[in-house]
Amino acid sequence: MTNWFSASELCDSPHLPSTVQNINARAKNEQWHSRPRSGQGGGKEFHIDSLPQDTRAHLLLQASQIEVNGTVFDIPKKDSSELSYCPEALWYSYDKATAKHKAKAQHKFTLACAVSDLRTKNIPIKTALLMVAEKLGSSVGTVRRTFYAVEGFERGDWITLFVPKYKARKAFLDAEFSDDAWETFKGDYLRLEAPNLTSCLDRLHIIGKGKGWVIPSESSVRRKIERDIPVDQVVFLREGSHALRMLYPAQQRTVVEMHALEHINGDGYLHNVFVRWHNGEVLRPKTWFWQDIYSRKILAYYVDVSENTDSIRFSLMSLIDQYGIPKEVTIDNTRAAANKEMTGNIPTRYRFKTQEDEPDGLFKQLGMDVHWTTIKDGKGNGRAKPIERAFGVGGLEQMIDLHPANAGGYTGPNPMAKPDNYGSKAIDVEVFKETVEFGVRQFNAKLKRESEICAGLMSFDEAFDVSYQASTIRKATKEQLRTLLLSSEPVRVLKDGTFTLKAGGKIANRTNRYSNLSLIGMRLKNNKLVVRFDPRNLHNTVFCYSLDGRFLCEAPCVERTGHGDRLAARDYHKNQTRQTKATKIIAKAQKSMDAYDVAAQMPVIEPPPKPETKIVEMFQQVGNTVRVQQLEEDDLEDAFCRAMDLIPLDDEI
Repeated sequence: MTNWFSASELCDSPHLPSTVQNINARAKNEQWHSRPRSGQGGGKEFHIDSLPQDTRAHLLLQASQIEVNGTVFDIPKKDSSELSYCPEALWYSYDKATAKHKAKAQHKFTLACAVSDLRTKNIPIKTALLMVAEKLGSSVGTVRRTFYAVEGFERGDWITLFVPKYKARKAFLDAEFSDDAWETFKGDYLRLEAPNLTSCLDRLHIIGKGKGWVIPSESSVRRKIERDIPVDQVVFLREGSHALRMLYPAQQRTVVEMHALEHINGDGYLHNVFVRWHNGEVLRPKTWFWQDIYSRKILAYYVDVSENTDSIRFSLMSLIDQYGIPKEVTIDNTRAAANKEMTGNIPTRYRFKTQEDEPDGLFKQLGMDVHWTTIKDGKGNGRAKPIERAFGVGGLEQMIDLHPANAGGYTGPNPMAKPDNYGSKAIDVEVFKETVEFGVRQFNAKLKRESEICAGLMSFDEAFDVSYQASTIRKATKEQLRTLLLSSEPVRVLKDGTFTLKAGGKIANRTNRYSNLSLIGMRLKNNKLVVRFDPRNLHNTVFCYSLDGRFLCEAPCVERTGHGDRLAARDYHKNQTRQTKATKIIAKAQKSMDAYDVAAQMPVIEPPPKPETKIVEMFQQVGNTVRVQQLEEDDLEDAFCRAMDLIPLDDEI
């Protein structure tokens, strides 16, 4: 690399004038070291050490060799495809900039691009700078600095170079806070009682009085909390585990692959209306709603004084009677929803003790898979059931509780939001049920719903009808509907065919008693059966089933009579005699012969033949000695006769 450059060779340097005359004039003013140029053209050439620093750096970067202390070194050429900067870092800073800063960067980017486009058309740099400055309303100096700032960078990254690089004030971020004071403040502020920050600072000043603590202002403390303690940790320490879980994004589930009535979910809603019930009691009723998950349509409901087994069962019966049997159901694991009558023998119930002879619940009998919502940190997961959204803003409360017919009975959503006419009226139960029906229909028929299936075009009714007509639906038989209508209870049958129901209510402060003679002697597992009954008509006939679900018989209610009721006693004995007589006749008809006929058919029994033997042991007394003698069969008779003196001796013949 040569250390001497002519004025014409320096015209290409971006840090010097672009003409020979101007370069010579600047060299004269700055007294550059020069010498006469040898060769054609004459003139002067200037030494690199006397040139401006920016010019020397440019010439060194353009050179292929460099001389150091008389030694010449080759400078390796850099691959044109390699960048001398990190584009990711530039764009990271650009993304962090505000919209105002990005607008300023865009203006300077336009200036640099305009000058670059003019230079590609062989327009001198000075002329290009003047044209751009005049055209875009900027100064020549600003345009020049903007253009030279992008040298060495790809055009696609130019805009990132013009983002203002502001730094926050050091005093604003690093307000002094004593370590002991900071720890004391955190111990007071980060607790589940969630005290106010101002009150915590007031106490901190009182505690730190005389200790020399440095305590910044409230705004500085607030910024320090935001900077040093993550939000999720603050929420956990001040609000608890449940609030921390709610920070986690909710799971979004799609129902596109489902169809109408495939999966339902249910929940109870406590109305904010005072209602006068059938018995005259004024209360806030609770309605159990069943909703189709696919279309979000309310399919059935039942209004009752509380959330109980009957309201869930009767509403499910109405749903199945009108639409069919769903495949799956999602409910809470509460005492009312997870009762044995509905969920008996479901292994994942996790509520109530499962007994060996426990009858199957209605869900299992109908072939419905039950899913439970989870309980975390003592609170339910309302986001798992779409019906919870129906109870929210603009939902069933607005359409039912705030119906004009319920004016005067509305209580407000909470004790702090009571209307001025609070408690001035109690709505009749029949009128209230009409408003519930009206509200449910309004909820289902509202157009342009924004659910996944409705897509802002259909109502819940329309979405359900379209899918329901194209789906295969299981319908319930009359026997299944009867099972839904009736409550169930396992009972033990006595030997006289009677049993009592504890859950069926009481008559004269005694449990109800039922009877059927066909149950006498019936072979039952553990002498138990399942009784299904209508809790609204406890004095009527109940239905008896085996533990495995087979229908056995009907059993009427047997009421107890007064101790001195002679008429009741006469009827009892009359029925007992009639039943006994009928049983005797039927029992006698069971056999066509008596015991004598059976005995006459017995065969004559002959005595068995006498057994024979060859050797017999005989006892013989000789003097005072008893001897045992074994005799052959031929000598046996002679010995026996001799012993009995039945034959004479030889000397007497």
